[in-house]
Amino acid sequence: MREGYEGTGPGAITPDGCAVELYSRLPIGDEPDVIAAAVPAGAHILELGSGVGRMTHALLERGFTVTAVDESAEMLERVRGARTICSPIEDLDLGEKFDVVLLASFLVHAGDVEVRRGLLRTCARHLAEDGHVLIQREGADYHTNLPRERVGPNGSTIRLVSSEPVGDGVNSVRAEYEFSDAVWTQTFLARPLTPEQFEEALREAGLKVDRYLTEDEVWVRAVSG
Repeated sequence: MREGYEGTGPGAITPDGCAVELYSRLPIGDEPDVIAAAVPAGAHILELGSGVGRMTHALLERGFTVTAVDESAEMLERVRGARTICSPIEDLDLGEKFDVVLLASFLVHAGDVEVRRGLLRTCARHLAEDGHVLIQREGADYHTNLPRERVGPNGSTIRLVSSEPVGDGVNSVRAEYEFSDAVWTQTFLARPLTPEQFEEALREAGLKVDRYLTEDEVWVRAVSG
C-alpha cells in the first residue's frame, strides 16, 4: 500500500486503496463520449491507470485500439479485448508512440509531486508527434463541496466524505461506497491545483494545453510544447 493510501472492504485492494470488486460494479459516465469527440476515429490509445477496464471497454466499443496500463494485476484480470501491461505508470517506458495518451481518474492530482512529474513525463514520452494527451482534472469545488453523495448502481450510495489538509498543499480524501451486500472505503492523497499550477506542471513535462474540452474544465486536451 502506498503511504497515505488505504482501502477497506471485500476482495483485493490495490496499492492506492482501490477495491477491485467495487470498481467492477461502478458504471462509466459520459467520459468515453468526451474522449471520442476529442481524438481521431480509430486512434490507438495508451490508457494509463485503466483499472478493471470500465473506460477501456467503452472505448473499444467505439472503435479505438487500447493499450491498458495499471499497477494492479488483479485489476487487469478484468480487462477484455485490449493489450494489458502491469506497471506503475511513472516507471513505464514502452519505446512506442501513441496517437492518444489518456490520464483519467484525477491521477494528475497525485499528492507526491515527484509521482505527478513521473506521470506526466510518461505521457510525453509515449506521445506521437501530432498526438494528444487527454487529462481529467478535479472540479473547482472538489475539495470544498463536502460531504456530497450520489446514488450509484442498484441503489448504492457513493459518498465523498471529507478532504483534510495534511501539509505541503496535500489533502487526505475519504470516500465511502455502500451497497446492499458490501461496503468499501478508500482514503487517498490529492494535491489541489489551480489552473495556473496545472498548466505549469504540464510545461515541466514538455506539454501544453491545446484546449479545455468541457465547460467545467475537468477534461483537457494537451499537446507537445
